[in-house]
Amino acid sequence: MPEVKRPRRGSLAYYPRKRAKRIYPAISTYPETEKTKVLGFAGYKAGMTNAILIDNRKGSPTFGQEISVPVTVLDCPPLKVLGVRAYEKTAKGLRVLCESWIKDLPKDITRKVKIVPKENLAKIENSLDKISNLRLIVSTQPRLSGIGKKKPEIFETEVGGKNSKEKFEFAKSLLGKEIAAKDVTREGELVDVIAVTKGKGFAGPVKRFGVKIQVRHAKKKLRHVGTLGPETPARVLWSVPMAGQLGFQRRTELNKRVLKIGEKGEEITPKGGFTRYGIIKSNYILLEGSVPGAKKRLIFLRPAIRPSKVKLLIPEIKEIIK
Repeated sequence: MPEVKRPRRGSLAYYPRKRAKRIYPAISTYPETEKTKVLGFAGYKAGMTNAILIDNRKGSPTFGQEISVPVTVLDCPPLKVLGVRAYEKTAKGLRVLCESWIKDLPKDITRKVKIVPKENLAKIENSLDKISNLRLIVSTQPRLSGIGKKKPEIFETEVGGKNSKEKFEFAKSLLGKEIAAKDVTREGELVDVIAVTKGKGFAGPVKRFGVKIQVRHAKKKLRHVGTLGPETPARVLWSVPMAGQLGFQRRTELNKRVLKIGEKGEEITPKGGFTRYGIIKSNYILLEGSVPGAKKRLIFLRPAIRPSKVKLLIPEIKEIIK
């Protein structure tokens, strides 16, 4: 009889498996586009529900029929544009060339960080030939959401376009204004979801990597790794499944379909609000399927960087179950 073999226990991807640096991630990679537009948005995860819609996927066994689809509800109050940051390309990667902030910053910004606003739009305009990336500095407006907090999150989102001049003029026109979800994506489009997953603390190798539970005769233990590796080299390798941090790690899920972008949160808010979240007061997005992270977690959206070749149409939603 040949030796029975199986795949190793636990993926070797995503190392080191340690806690994320902060509760919301920074996006470094964006899709290339010739259209001048904002390439990122963010919303708070409110919860999940079900939607009854007409299946418009050609080739599906239920094509043309009503199906129930799990959906994630994101509370998406508009983002406030605080400034512009220009980057130049160097041998060691992107380097900040200069940045410009608006004069009248919202009062809640001081809860997050203390900034002395500077206007350097002229300097950015004079350096357009050096600029490779142009990003907006934006902040969330949690007071407009049902999350029940005041301190905003501040992050960058890239501006797409053909050249630096077009990007600069577009960014300049947005300074001090608000960006809504419908300005970034549309119904039926695919987006990538980036977030920090639920934290589950310190976990053993069985829960963390799916290692097989041993029989009692194996060192009189059950939930442990059978072996820590060969005698040579005389050390425990990083690839051995070990106990440690589980969850609270940055993850990206590709190609989530936007089912609906709404402006009235009461349309989908159940009586009494979403459990452990509250009432959606402004704009919202319905995404097909689940997304990483706990409730109230800030979820980042960007246009699909590796979109599916299958053409997806705007779904016809019959009912949203509250």
